[in-house]
Amino acid sequence: MPMKPAFAALVSAIALATLSLAGCQEASAPPPAQTPKVGVVTLQPQAFTLTTELPGRTSAYRIAEVRPQVDGIIQKRLFTEGSEVKAGQQLYQIDPSVYSATFKSAEASLASAQSLASRYKTLVVDQAVSKQAYDEARAASLQAEAALEKARIDLRYTKVLAPISGRVGRSAVTEGALVSNGQANALATIQQLDPIYVDVTQSTTDLLRLRKEMADGQLEKSGDKSAKVTLILEDGSEYSQKGSLEFSEVSVDEGTGSVTLRAVFPNPDHTLLPGMFVHARLNSAVKQEAILAPQQGITRDLKGQATALVVNAENKVELRQLKAQRTVGDRWLVSEGLNPGDRLITEGLQFVRPGAEVEASPATNVANPQASGDGLAKSH
Repeated sequence: MPMKPAFAALVSAIALATLSLAGCQEASAPPPAQTPKVGVVTLQPQAFTLTTELPGRTSAYRIAEVRPQVDGIIQKRLFTEGSEVKAGQQLYQIDPSVYSATFKSAEASLASAQSLASRYKTLVVDQAVSKQAYDEARAASLQAEAALEKARIDLRYTKVLAPISGRVGRSAVTEGALVSNGQANALATIQQLDPIYVDVTQSTTDLLRLRKEMADGQLEKSGDKSAKVTLILEDGSEYSQKGSLEFSEVSVDEGTGSVTLRAVFPNPDHTLLPGMFVHARLNSAVKQEAILAPQQGITRDLKGQATALVVNAENKVELRQLKAQRTVGDRWLVSEGLNPGDRLITEGLQFVRPGAEVEASPATNVANPQASGDGLAKSH
């Protein structure tokens, strides 16, 4: 039966709406997913010098406590406190009057004894005096000579001289003070500051680990440069002069579990003063074929394990568990988990996950992909 015009129009409208809806759904279908882009750094092995930074303090190269060697009253102080003095320079004058009189008396006694011994020498030949009397006269002459020498020494000791060159500190006495030979308190202290010592401590744990790595062939000795030391001052600046390692203790401090290393530094301007806290950098060893990975590509999981994402030969992301030993500037020294030639992801980490296929290109967030061969390893 022929459809009514109104019903036919309704059917046609419904069919047209259905076709339009299908067309819209086809038009709004999402495009196929694109391959994520990541920035990578190709890791290259390199020789790397392990440099250990150790805390320490400065100490004077030589210290001399000035003490009197005769008794008496201080007449003069002949130096300025805090000034530089030379070895043999007079620092104090002790009243010499008593010692001068003793010296003159000893001179007279010696002259008398020598005269008597000279006369007896002639008389003993003629047997005018006995041999014993002559021997006694000779002995008295020698004793008088020794007494004169002692009086001369005592008189000289009234001038208190500097035993070494260096900077003299505060004076413990003033004019008019009574001093005595062998007293406990020093009159002043002189410290030689050029050169100057720097004593640093290294834990036996670090020392044993370093020796083990050398024995296993992981590290090589750094050669003659190992004796050179760089100093970092309290304000973080580097001291202009290089020092050299003198010796290390042969025993371990039971209280701290560490050994002491001593270095000596030139100090012509007296920039370093005794007791200053400093850090010393020592070249300990050389690691051949070291892997230095940018910190941007190293993360840690919930357990604190260092991890990294790398792009393999199939352009797929791999998760690596790492052993990161220490920081070297803006890089990590990695001993396990990364290999030469690995493409480490440093950009786009938040958009990828292990197993995903990616499109890799050189990273732009790493300024210098090839780190230098020298680095700093802080010892804790």
